[in-house]
Amino acid sequence: MACERALLRYRVGEKIHGFTVSQVTSVPELSLTAVKLSHDSTGAQHLHLAREDRNNLFSVQFRTTPMDSSGAPHVLEHTVLCGSQRYPCRDPFFKMLNRSLSTFMNAFTASDYTLYPFSTQNPKDFRNLLSVYLDAAFFPCLRELDFWQEGWRLEHEDPNDPQTPLVFKGVVFNEMKGAFTDNERMFSQHVQSHLLPDHTYSVVSGGDPLCIPDLTWEQLRQFHATHYHPSNARFFTYGNFPLEQHLKQIHEEALSKFQRIKPHTTVPAQKPWDKPREFQITCAPDSLAAGSSEQTTISVSFLLPDITDTFEAFTLSLLSSLLISGPNSPFYKALIESGLGTDFSPDVGYNGCTREAYFSVGLQGIAEKDIQTVQDLVDRTLDDIIEKGFEDDRIEALLHKIEIQMKHQSVSFGLALTSYVASCWNHDGDPVELLKLGSQVAQFRKCLEENPKFLQEKVKQYFKNNQHKLTLSMKPDDKYSEKQMQLEAEKLKQKVNSLSPEDKQQIYEKGLELQAQQSQPQDASCLPALKVSDIEPRIPFTEVEVALAAGDIPVQYCTQPTNGVVYFRAFSSLNTLPEELRPYVPLFCNVLTKLGCGALDYRELAQQVDLKTGGLAATPHVLPDDSHLDTYEQGVLFSSFCLDRNLPDMMHLWSEIFNNPCFEAEEHFRVLVKMTAQELSNGVPDAGHLYASIRAGRMLAPAGDLQETFGGMDQVRLMKRIAEMTDIKPILRKLPHIRKHLLNCDNFRCSVNATPQQMSQVENSVDNFLRTLSRSKKERKPAHPHVVEKPAPKGPGRHSPFTRKLVTDPTFKPCPLKTHFQLPFPVNYVAECIRTAPYAAPAHASLKILARLMTAKFLHTEIREKGGAYGGGARLSYGGIFTLYSYRDPHSTETLQSFLKAIDWAKSGRFTQQDINEAKLSVFAAVDAPVAPSDKGLDCFLYGLSDEAKQAHREQLFAVSHEDLVDVSNRYLGAGRSTHGMALLGPDNESIAKDPSWIVR
Repeated sequence: MACERALLRYRVGEKIHGFTVSQVTSVPELSLTAVKLSHDSTGAQHLHLAREDRNNLFSVQFRTTPMDSSGAPHVLEHTVLCGSQRYPCRDPFFKMLNRSLSTFMNAFTASDYTLYPFSTQNPKDFRNLLSVYLDAAFFPCLRELDFWQEGWRLEHEDPNDPQTPLVFKGVVFNEMKGAFTDNERMFSQHVQSHLLPDHTYSVVSGGDPLCIPDLTWEQLRQFHATHYHPSNARFFTYGNFPLEQHLKQIHEEALSKFQRIKPHTTVPAQKPWDKPREFQITCAPDSLAAGSSEQTTISVSFLLPDITDTFEAFTLSLLSSLLISGPNSPFYKALIESGLGTDFSPDVGYNGCTREAYFSVGLQGIAEKDIQTVQDLVDRTLDDIIEKGFEDDRIEALLHKIEIQMKHQSVSFGLALTSYVASCWNHDGDPVELLKLGSQVAQFRKCLEENPKFLQEKVKQYFKNNQHKLTLSMKPDDKYSEKQMQLEAEKLKQKVNSLSPEDKQQIYEKGLELQAQQSQPQDASCLPALKVSDIEPRIPFTEVEVALAAGDIPVQYCTQPTNGVVYFRAFSSLNTLPEELRPYVPLFCNVLTKLGCGALDYRELAQQVDLKTGGLAATPHVLPDDSHLDTYEQGVLFSSFCLDRNLPDMMHLWSEIFNNPCFEAEEHFRVLVKMTAQELSNGVPDAGHLYASIRAGRMLAPAGDLQETFGGMDQVRLMKRIAEMTDIKPILRKLPHIRKHLLNCDNFRCSVNATPQQMSQVENSVDNFLRTLSRSKKERKPAHPHVVEKPAPKGPGRHSPFTRKLVTDPTFKPCPLKTHFQLPFPVNYVAECIRTAPYAAPAHASLKILARLMTAKFLHTEIREKGGAYGGGARLSYGGIFTLYSYRDPHSTETLQSFLKAIDWAKSGRFTQQDINEAKLSVFAAVDAPVAPSDKGLDCFLYGLSDEAKQAHREQLFAVSHEDLVDVSNRYLGAGRSTHGMALLGPDNESIAKDPSWIVR
C-alpha cells in the first residue's frame, strides 16, 4: 500500500532531487501518509499525500494578492495557458485535453491564490501533463495577442470593417460580465470586500468588467514576474505514483532554473473595528419574479480569527454548522421559519477562504421594510444560544457527519484535499494539521467535557461581543442593468476618445492579425501525447448478483471495498402516475424526506437522518433506452448511505417514510417551497446552457417532454408560481396522490453496495424493509398505453434477471421547436439539438467521437476564441440527442450560424487521422473516468446496461474511422436529415422577435 510504503521509506532530513524532507506523518483516518518537503535553493514548498489511489493528482498554487480590480490574476491564469517556451503552440492547455487521459484539468483564481490542478490514472500521462503545467506556470510566452484574446481588447464590431463601431471584447471580460449578473455572487463579493477592506480582499480578483479595460499587457507581465516564482509556490502531489519521480521532474524542468527571492505577497491581518458598520448596494431584479416587492437581501457578518489556528477554525466551522444547518438549528428556526424571506442570504455560515475567517447569516427574498426585523432576530437568537446552548444530539449528529465523510470515498479525493488545504497553507498554516480530523474531533470532545459551556462562550466572544460586524443589504433597482450598460458605454467612449488616428489604424490591423492567427491551422506537434494504443482495450468487469427479496422484488448486490459504509438505492416506476401530477414529482421528491414521517415531526426526522445516515434523497429520473429513441423508463431513485452499525436504523427510516409519510405540515411545506424556488432561479445563470439544451431537445423524442417537465425552465417557472401562491393547500393535497403511485413495491427494484462482510446483515435489513411495503390490491393501469417489458441483462453467473417496464410512443413524430426565454442577462446561452442514434447503434460511437472532434477542432475556435463566449461545444447524450451549445455568449443568431458552419465542416471531412485519434483519447478519458466503490454497478441497475454492452460500445469507439465520421455527419446532421430543435436564454433579441418561427417566452 502506498501510504505504508511512504511511512517506511522517507526520513526527516533526507535529501531527494534538490528537496529536503521536513516531516513524515501518518493520517490513518484518511488512509494516507503526508510527506512535507522544501526545495533547498528556492524555498518552494511541497506536500505529498501517499494513498492507495490510482487517480493521482498534481497542483501548484501561487499566492496572488492583487491591489486593484483589473483582474490581473484571472487574466494571467487564462494567458499562461496560451503557450510557453517548450510548448509555444497556441493554447496548449485546451490541446492537452485531447492528447491525454486526464480525469481532471483546470485552473482556478481565488481571492488570494491561483491554483493549477490536474489528475490522471496513467503514469506516462502524469509526466506529460506535469511537463506542460510546469512550463505554462513558470515559462509562459504571455504574447500580446493572447492577452488581447483572453483579457480584453478594443476591436471593431466586425473586425473586417473599420466603419463598424469599436467595442470591448475578450474572454475574461465576457466571463466577468456574466458573473456580475449573478446577484448571489455579487452579494458574496461585497460581504468580503466590506468586511476586509484593508488589503487584497477589498478588490475583485476575477476582475470587475468596468476595471478590466485598465489592465495593460505590461502590468500583466509584471504580475507574473513577482507572483509566479518558486519562492511563492506550493506544490502538491497525491496518489500512489512514486514521489521521487515527481520531485526529479519538478526540480529539473522548473525549479533548478531559479534563485530564491523574498516574495512580498503576505496578506497582513485586518485591523479590527471599534464599532459595527452598515452598507447598502443595489442589483438587477430577479428575472423570474417580475413585479414582486420582496427581493431584498440582508446579512450580518462577523470577522473571526486567523484560519491558520487549525483547532479554533475547526471549532468555529462546527459551531457555524450548529447555528445554521437543518431545521433544528437556531437560525433556521428564527429566520427561515419567520416567513419573512425565501432562503438564507448567499454565503451563509463559516467562510474560511480568507486569511481571517468570517461568519455570515441573513435572509434573501425579504421586503425592504423588514431589514431591521431581521437584524433584531439575529441579535435575539445569539442571546438565546448563549443562554441555552445546544442539544447533545445535535453535536453528536455533526460529529457523525464528519466520521461518515471521512469513510465515504469520492473519485476526486485528491482534488478535494488540495482544495481543502489551499487557503490555510496559502497563509503559511500547517496543511497536515488540517488533515488530522480524528485528533481535532477528539480535542473538541475533550473541550466540551471539561467545559459544557465551551460553545456558548465562543458565541459570546466571537458574535455577541464582536465589534467587527457588518450589516449588508441589497435591493433591486429596475434600472440596474441599464446603468451598468451606461457605465460600460462611458468607459468605452473614454477609451475611444483618447485614441489618435494612428492608434485606431493599429487597432484595426491588430484585430485582423488576431483573426488571422485564430484562423490559422495549428501545429500542436511540440506537445507530448498519449497514443490510442495507450488506452486499455478492455474494461474491468464489475461483479453484480441479482436475487429476489420479500418474495418477488429484485435486489442487485455489488460487493465493493466501501470502507465500512453501506450504500442503498431503490428505483420505483412512475408508469401509473396520471399526466396532470407529473410536474409536481420533483417537488414531491424534494420534500418527501423533509416533512416528517410516522411518529417523527420534521425536526425529529432531520435529527435522525443526521445521526444515523449520510443523507436520504429522492430524485426523479428519465432513463432513455439503449436501443430505441422513442422508449424510456420513468421513475424515482431513492438513495442513501450509512455506517454499517446504523443500517437497521436507516432502513427503519425508509420504512417509515414509505409507509407513513407526513403531508400535513403546511407551514414547513411553504418554507421548503420558497427555498426550492429561490435555489432554482439563482441557479439559472450558472446552468443556462443546460436549460437551453433541455428545451431545444424537448420535442425530439418522447423522453424530452418529461425531461423539460422535471428539470427544465418549465419546472423553474412552476416552482416560482407555487412559491407566490397565497393558498398552498391545493398543492399539498396533490402529494398523497403521487404517493399512492410511487411509494409501493409494484414495479420496484433495489441495489446495495457494501463489503463482503456486511452482505448477510444487509440482505436481512433490506428484506425486512421490503416486507413492510404496501402492494396494490389490483394491478393499477399504466397512465401510458404503451408499456414495453425489457429483461435486465443476463451476465456470466447472473441468474433471475428482472424486467424493467419502459414506455414507448409508436405514434411519436419529432417536431422542430425554437424557443427564446427572455431573461435580463447581458449574455446568451444558445443550444441546438438534433435527433440521432441510440447508444447501442454503431452510429452512436461515431457521433460521440464527432462531437468531441467538432468541439476541439472547430467550435472552440469559433465560439470562444473568435466569438468571445466563455465556452461552447458539441456533445451526444446517452439518449441519442446531439447538442451544440454556447455558454455566456455575447452572440446569439451568429452562434446558430457557427453551428451550421460546424456541421458543414464535419460533412466535408476537413480533419486528419491525428485529429480523430485526439478526439478518441478525449472520449475515452470520459468513458474511463474512475468510478467510486459506492457507484459501481449503477449503470446496470438504472439503465440495464451490462458490461458486455459497454465493451461492445468500447470496440465501436476504437473502430471509428474518417469515413464513418463523414457518413454520420451527412446522415444525421445535414439539413433535412433529422429534426433540429433550438433554444436561447438571454436578453431581448430584435432579429428573433421578427422571426415568426420562434416562440418568445
